[in-house]
Amino acid sequence: MKRLYSSLLLLVMAGSLYAQDSKTDGLSKKEQREQRKLKRISLFKQLEEGENLYQREFSAGARINTDGWTGLFELGYRKSRTKVNYFQLEFGEKKHPKEDKKAGQPKGVDPYGFIYSEKPYIYGKQNNFYQVKLGVGQQRLIGGKANKNGVLVNAIYYGGLSVGMLKPYYLNIVDPNTEQGIQVKYGQNPLYDQAFLDRASIIGGAGFGKGWGELSIVPGVHAKTGLRFDWARFNEVVSALEVGVNAEYYTKDINIMIDQPAKKFFFNAYIALQFGKRWDKK
Repeated sequence: MKRLYSSLLLLVMAGSLYAQDSKTDGLSKKEQREQRKLKRISLFKQLEEGENLYQREFSAGARINTDGWTGLFELGYRKSRTKVNYFQLEFGEKKHPKEDKKAGQPKGVDPYGFIYSEKPYIYGKQNNFYQVKLGVGQQRLIGGKANKNGVLVNAIYYGGLSVGMLKPYYLNIVDPNTEQGIQVKYGQNPLYDQAFLDRASIIGGAGFGKGWGELSIVPGVHAKTGLRFDWARFNEVVSALEVGVNAEYYTKDINIMIDQPAKKFFFNAYIALQFGKRWDKK
């Protein structure tokens, strides 16, 4: 409907410009051009500064958390002038603050004299912890933008279900029996477990693709609240910065690091960027 109104407004303005031209025949061409320019500026100002009442919106974005990262997709449905309900699908990874990335052992020298090494690894890591989240939330208008350079401010609150996925972290270590390299995970064999905390026994990381066939699923719930600032010039565009806090609880203890305690509850602060569009349903 808003697109229809915009089209009608354009037609009315075009007719007005034509009528104005017939009234300003006595003006110079330069003065007539200036008047038409002012009319166009007035039209686009109305489109930029009008209240955002689009019925649907979709955006994608990325979030940096104090304990990891998240990618997300969001679909919103306007319920009233000040409320938008939305669904969000997320995928992310938790990082422990004690993670320490190390270079792998030197592997050789290339023809140009540069030393190259084995894959880097994270010292003391036991599992990668990923999450898939699905939730529903609501945006509540706090302040609309007064002009094209203004910022739309919404309070947000949101919650839903989380599926945690523990992936064993593999290292390439020196087998104490054969003195050859072997890829192992922590807990596979007590003989190899001590190598995870012995840098001299670690050759390097086994690579991102190792361990996906051994995922452990851990159900959970999550919730967040924050503020969203949308600075897009046109209301049909989503360009938003969001800041807030997030909490998650899982039904089993999550072990990320070998020498750090496992936990079920995670709490973090975050900052996110989202980009997308708005439209009216047909």
